[in-house]
Amino acid sequence: MISAFECVRDGWGVAVLVGVPNKDDAFKTHPVNLLNERTLKGTFFGNFKPRTDLPSVVEKYMNKELELEKFITHEVPFSEINKAFNYMLQGAGLRRIIRMGE
Repeated sequence: MISAFECVRDGWGVAVLVGVPNKDDAFKTHPVNLLNERTLKGTFFGNFKPRTDLPSVVEKYMNKELELEKFITHEVPFSEINKAFNYMLQGAGLRRIIRMGE
């Protein structure tokens, strides 16, 4: 994160941090990097807006234009919900499904 930001061009460069950092990560840079008009932005889930974006995703899925199944890496029953959280904290896989009825 720091290297990307410090490589941004003075005056008009923009660095965009994507995703969720590790809970122990810290972002430290010299304040002059901000005074030189560099811009730092962050995005969480690509700035996906459920209210406006979700209907089109559902439509693409229903029309078989979007294969969501290939992004699911783990499925666990509700009784093993802590296992799903452990996968997430370890950075294992992309998405997990927690089955409520099992």
